[in-house]
This record gives sequence, C-alpha cells and structure tokens, in this order.
Amino acid sequence: MSEEKIILLSCAYLAPIEYYALMNQGAKVIIEQHDHYIKQTYRNRCRIYSANGVQILSIPVEKPDSLKSLTRDIRVADHGNWRHLHWQAITSAYNSTPFFEYYADDFRPFYQKSFRYLFDFNEQLRDLICSLLDVSPSVSYSESFEVDSKLGVLDCRESIHPKKNPLREDFEPYYQVFESRFGFIPDLSIVDLLFNMGPESISYL
Repeated sequence: MSEEKIILLSCAYLAPIEYYALMNQGAKVIIEQHDHYIKQTYRNRCRIYSANGVQILSIPVEKPDSLKSLTRDIRVADHGNWRHLHWQAITSAYNSTPFFEYYADDFRPFYQKSFRYLFDFNEQLRDLICSLLDVSPSVSYSESFEVDSKLGVLDCRESIHPKKNPLREDFEPYYQVFESRFGFIPDLSIVDLLFNMGPESISYL
C-alpha cells in the first residue's frame, strides 16, 4: 500500500496555478503558519494578465512587530483603498473572459469587507477557490516550522516564489483574452485559469 502524499505549502494570495495543481495531486496538504513573514512573496501578492501584460497586485500589510514575525500574525493594512483597486484591476483584466460573470459574485465580497489578518484572508479565498475548482484535499495547518523527515513531506514552502521559475515546465497553453498582444503567459494567478476556462480548469490542473 502506497504512502499518502503530503504537500507542505505557504499561505498565498490568489496563488499561482502550480500551487493548485499540487493541491489537486496531494491527498493531504499542510499550510504553513509558523514561518517568518517574508516580503515580496506570494503571501501577499499575485500576478494577473491585464491589457498591458502581467500586473502584480500586492496587499499592503502593517509593519511587523519584529523582523521574525510569523506569517499568521501579519495584519492587513487598510490604507491606500487597496481592496477597491484590486477588485477594479481584476474586473478590468477579466470582465471579457468567458466565466468572469459566472464567478464574480463569489469573489466580490472579499473586496468589500475588512480582514484583520492576512493569513485568514488568504485561507478563506483559498477555500473558496478549491470549492470552485472542485479540488478537495485534506487541509490542515502546521504545528511547528520543523518538518519530520520521516513523514515524507514534499516541502514547497519556498519553491513557489515570484522570483523563481515554476516547479513544472510543461504548462500547456489555454485561452487567454490578451494572448494576441503578449502571447501565452504561464503560471499566473489561479483566477486567470478560472475566469478563462471555468469548469474545465480542473482538467487543466
């Protein structure tokens, strides 16, 4: 009998496609909550496909209490009207996609109310996205940062990163609205796949 696959991931804001591809492969997923918060990662940013190419959306956070603050303790900052700006950017980028109107009402509430903690915001969004994708891994949260090597965990906490190449190289092209301008762009936020491909997204994963 084969051992159950366990995948360890950091929390992420509208994570890239490979993040959810891993979730779709793993019978058990552990979301890290004891890592030290690091700037310029997918923890508070995502990449979407706008009319001008790749656009990065970043959630502003309050300055951590220390250099080693845990991600689960990072608070969302309310300055800059970021919720309105993010939803406006997402709408502008995807309102002409085949499935934006189908899913818009599911996402809009996340940009209309305040969340105190980044971790909670990300996780509630992830839970929604898994439901829309029909991806249903067994998700739990880390009890410490250390990983028991005996468990055979696939540690992807730092390998999925905006400044690193994707773990996989075989991203098949799918329909993207602005592809005629800039070509196919792989491994964007999962919303790019969802709004363009709808229920077929799970087959792509």
